[in-house]
Amino acid sequence: MHPLLELRHLRTVEALVDSGGVSRAAERLFLTQSALSHQLKQLEDHFGLALFERKSQPLKLTPAGQRLLTLAQEVLPRVQDACRDLAKLRDGAAGSLRVAVECHTCFDWLMPAMDEYRPRWPEVELDIVSGFHADPVGLLHRDDADLAVVSERDEDEAVHYFPLFRYEIVALLANGHPLADKPCLDASDFASETLISYPVPDDMLDLIRQVLRPAGIQPKQRRSSELTVAILQLVASRRGIAALPAWAVATYLERGYLAARPITARRLYGELYAAVRPNRATLAYIEDFVATVRATCAASLPGIVLL
Repeated sequence: MHPLLELRHLRTVEALVDSGGVSRAAERLFLTQSALSHQLKQLEDHFGLALFERKSQPLKLTPAGQRLLTLAQEVLPRVQDACRDLAKLRDGAAGSLRVAVECHTCFDWLMPAMDEYRPRWPEVELDIVSGFHADPVGLLHRDDADLAVVSERDEDEAVHYFPLFRYEIVALLANGHPLADKPCLDASDFASETLISYPVPDDMLDLIRQVLRPAGIQPKQRRSSELTVAILQLVASRRGIAALPAWAVATYLERGYLAARPITARRLYGELYAAVRPNRATLAYIEDFVATVRATCAASLPGIVLL
């Protein structure tokens, strides 16, 4: 039998299993859904076997699909290790990687990504720049950080941006709140409410920057907390409403702890990027850190879309 199999086919099978569906797998692989479906059909036609049970949600493997998944799990990590070793020979295996963040929820996904990355690059000095930073890019220019996680690209800054992921920001309400009867919240709905948020400048809050300020709306009152769980408790206790990433509150919503609604009919989205100085953008250990963040987030954060 002619070996049709290529690494891209194994990555497709693995992505379909990890994401549970064609749409998210295509986003993860930077393919259109039709291109991914065509690739899957090509494999099935070649072997004369179905790889997934049709109309199963999430996708369920057939024995043939399970065999290819096993192969992918054996081969792809070895290929990645080999590529990483070659990059280390080219660029060296040691360096400094001090990470600065401007978002409070970043630590929820940053720590697992760092745990995944650390064994692969044991000689890299991996660290988090302590504290919350309103201007993490400034730390790059002062050489106080090597990588900054930011929510906006500033083309005037002399830095290189690696795209990470896009996520929806939802309005959070106490169960039984009158606004929970609406299919979505508009800017005007926040005018008579207490807005609970992280203690950051308004320019760093997507709700303010993208929705309320353009509409000329100010919340009736403001309240802040450093902790996500504290914000959720205040919302559930009817002390106000909030706007947070959907992935960060998914477990609370599944338990019915509080209610969530889209913000505007178009929905509100945020984006995250990794910024580095241009002369460090091609370093292997930095490129691999970004790849690790994207992969771990795609596998663990519900509803995000890789950029």
